[in-house]
Formats: sequence, structure tokens, C-alpha cells
Amino acid sequence: MKASQPLNLMGKAPLVNVSLCISTLERAVDRPAHLPGIVTFTGPSGFGKSTAAAIAANYFGAIYVQAKCTWTRKSAHMAILKEMGVAPGKTLYDMAEQVAEQLALSRKPLIVDECDFLLKNGTIEILRDIYESSGAAILLIGEENLPPRLRQWERFHGRILKFSLAEPPSLADARSLCNLYVDGVEIADDLLAKVHAEAKGSVRRIVTNLENIRVEAVDNGLSAIDLAQWGDRPLFTGDAPTRRI
Repeated sequence: MKASQPLNLMGKAPLVNVSLCISTLERAVDRPAHLPGIVTFTGPSGFGKSTAAAIAANYFGAIYVQAKCTWTRKSAHMAILKEMGVAPGKTLYDMAEQVAEQLALSRKPLIVDECDFLLKNGTIEILRDIYESSGAAILLIGEENLPPRLRQWERFHGRILKFSLAEPPSLADARSLCNLYVDGVEIADDLLAKVHAEAKGSVRRIVTNLENIRVEAVDNGLSAIDLAQWGDRPLFTGDAPTRRI
């Protein structure tokens, strides 16, 4: 299956986790017929997995859904059918058949984000049913403890082709994010390096700090800002502030 969109992401180069996510799903999409077709992409919160998954969905023209803590077997199928643009059938059996048929006919991959919720409420087996009925490539996105927890469902675990781990954002990723999100202000390499270090692997914190720096620069009439100009202003690290007495 060929990708539906060219890979032109995140400025000059895709983020490392975008590339990893796409290559992981590609393994399942292009697998030989005798191999299983479920793959996982997991890592800590804040690594940009959901962003990577959304971009991968666009790249492959995949069906992308984000699991919810309130999902039941019925609501999971309804959410997938809604993403497909298909009116759900009257019964759960009908909906399961619809999902499998649409995936089999379209040959589109299925991406399920926040899969940890499906483990918590015990509905993860619906994805094995969907896989068995459709043969579709399925990408599961979740926290880093998702793969070992899947061992509880041996029949599911045995159908996994590849486990991939998300990487912490690199300094090059931070520059790509800066190019993408920061308009009108040039952030120097030394200040960007501090942002990257303080973020401790979180894409969200990098983006938050880039915006804070941009706003501060604009408020002070600066079109460029470096570490010396930033001075001792704090960066957002995710730690709650403490009251000084």
C-alpha cells in the first residue's frame, strides 16, 4: 500500500518519532501475507506519540481513533465507524461486521491511540477480532508499559509483528518545532539548547517554552533572542511552583 501524502513534516525534517511511527506502521502495511499485522508504538507521556500517530494516519490515509476511558465494545465500534463515515448497524454484531468489511475493502490501516484505556476496561480483544476479520494493519499507541501488559492477552500478544519505542525529542527536533511554531522571532541556538534540556524529553514542554519565549520577545520588541537576553527568567519544566515564605 502506498502512502496517500508526501512526507513533508515539521519544517525541514520530520521529528524522530514521526519517522519512527511511520516506519513502524509501514512494517505492518507492507508485511508478507503469512506475518501478523499488529504493531505498537509506545513511550512516556509528552513524547509526541499522538502527534506522530495523527501524521502517520494522514500519510497512510488510515482510520485514526483515540480510545476513551468510557469506551465499551459498542462505543468503540461506533467511534471507528464514525471515523469511516459509516452509519452503525443496529447490533454490535452488525457493527463489527461493518468495521471488518470496510477495512478489508479499503485496505486502510487502523490506528488506535490511548490503547491503555482498552487494557483497563478489558475491551482490547475487540481489536484482535477486528484484525482477524479484516486482515488490516493495526497500530496501537500507548504508554511505555503497554507491551508487557499485553501479555495478559496471549492470543492478542501472539499477533504482534513489532514493538517500537518512542524516543525523547532531539535538539534537531526542537529546532524543527521552533521553525514550525515560532513566527516573527528568531530563537538562538544557545537558548534553544536550554529549552531542550529543561524539557526533559517532553515535546509539549518544548512547544510551551517556545511560545513563552516568543511572547516575551514580542512584548519587549525583540525580533531575535538568545540565552543572555533571556537571562534568569524561568522556563516551564512541569514542576508546580512553590510558595516563598
